[in-house]
Amino acid sequence: MAVGSFSAGLSGLNANSEALSVIGNNLANINTVGFKASQVQFRDLVYELAGANSDNPAQIGLGVGVAAITPVFSQGSIESSRVSTNAAIQGNGFFLLNGPDGPSYTRAGAFTFDANGTLVSPDGQKVQGYTTFDPVTKELINSGAPGDIVVPPSVLRPPVASTQFSATTNLNAQAAVGDSFSSAIQVYDSLGQAHVTTMKYTNTGPGAWNYELSVDGAEVSGGTPGTPTVLKTGTLSFDGSGTLTTVDGGAPANVSITTPAWTNGATASTLSWNVLSASNSPLVTGFAAPSATSSITQNGMPAGTVTNISISSDGSIVATIGAGQTITIGQIALVTFNNPEGLIKIGSNRFGEGPEAGVRNVGEPGTGGRGTLIGAALEQSNVDMAQEFTQMILAQRGYQANGKMITVSDQLLLDTINLKQ
Repeated sequence: MAVGSFSAGLSGLNANSEALSVIGNNLANINTVGFKASQVQFRDLVYELAGANSDNPAQIGLGVGVAAITPVFSQGSIESSRVSTNAAIQGNGFFLLNGPDGPSYTRAGAFTFDANGTLVSPDGQKVQGYTTFDPVTKELINSGAPGDIVVPPSVLRPPVASTQFSATTNLNAQAAVGDSFSSAIQVYDSLGQAHVTTMKYTNTGPGAWNYELSVDGAEVSGGTPGTPTVLKTGTLSFDGSGTLTTVDGGAPANVSITTPAWTNGATASTLSWNVLSASNSPLVTGFAAPSATSSITQNGMPAGTVTNISISSDGSIVATIGAGQTITIGQIALVTFNNPEGLIKIGSNRFGEGPEAGVRNVGEPGTGGRGTLIGAALEQSNVDMAQEFTQMILAQRGYQANGKMITVSDQLLLDTINLKQ
């Protein structure tokens, strides 16, 4: 009598035992933030040729084995955590962490700031992102290699000097020659002190205006208190449809302005008056409507301490500084892989790179197939309890059936041995 049924039954016991171990681990982590359940795939083992009585081979299998144990990266539910430094990923991607053992990846965004103001995971891994700003435009540079995100708590942050401003303004096409319109524009110097400048427009004819930007003489070196110091003058022209056609006699372009040194000791400011939007459409119009400025923007801010932060959908970390002033101080990076199932679970809700995962792709949330972030929230485990219990029953029955196979094979061997008696 062949004893292959013993090894086949034993392989079934081992395979179903491993399946039960995986199911047990899934259920144990049902409340683990960012946990991804694993699933087991079985495979049949090598077949032996037992002879053939027809044209087809007669083969007997040698049992079952575990083909793979892979994580399931389906989306977990998102729940509010009420902690501003927490973040949940909606869609594809992983947070990039860095620690003594090198980079690792996680879906668990339960982040906090440590004693040094570094954004870290619960086990001390440093969250990676972008914190470098262009010195001219003050815009965040989100290209290149990401680094640690550091926001020292209660530390006075330096001021940001204004380098550009814009004003969405309409100049009344029905204005008479000599009519004027003024609007106040606040800018900040290198020390963070606010200065109120005045932009005055004076009509010189149909579709023609002069502009003059000035500041009180007490504000700048060489000025006379109470008398405006002119910072820049020029001309604007509009066509018959009220569209800006020339600035200072040339094609519409942003205007460069340089101030004298400020009397408080701040260095001279170099400003760009943006008469064109980012899409190159004029922000100054000449329609037959009352002269008015509907919006003013500038990129400077005073010194202040960080009182609160929030995380935007694109990963931007927005800090509240002082009385309602907000500034972007960094951006969290996300990583995607061609085959995330090839990552290696290393514990503490983290994954390590595996050769089967492919090359990592680091970038901003919401771009390149990466998901977006939800601030003050956490992604919960994606373990489906009903499915796990169903798989548990199947694995239990499989184990019992293979155990019965071994019992029956043993009885058959015993009966064979007893034939000699």
